[in-house]
Amino acid sequence: MLAKEIEREGIPVAYVTSLPTVATMIGANRIVRGPAITHPFGLDEDERRKIVERALEMLEADVEANTVWEVEK
Repeated sequence: MLAKEIEREGIPVAYVTSLPTVATMIGANRIVRGPAITHPFGLDEDERRKIVERALEMLEADVEANTVWEVEK
């Protein structure tokens, strides 16, 4: 998985997906749960903004392996 290889080089990666179980199984460290399989970043601008802001927060945070963050509604 590309995110895992980028992390190995010391660059943090936030993985946005509506299937965090799959992301956990493949070894992603920073996982943001998206609202729907067909639209992991959401349908409206406000929802997308919240998801991107959460992902940016994760990039700054020290996390344990396979950390899944929810987006507040």
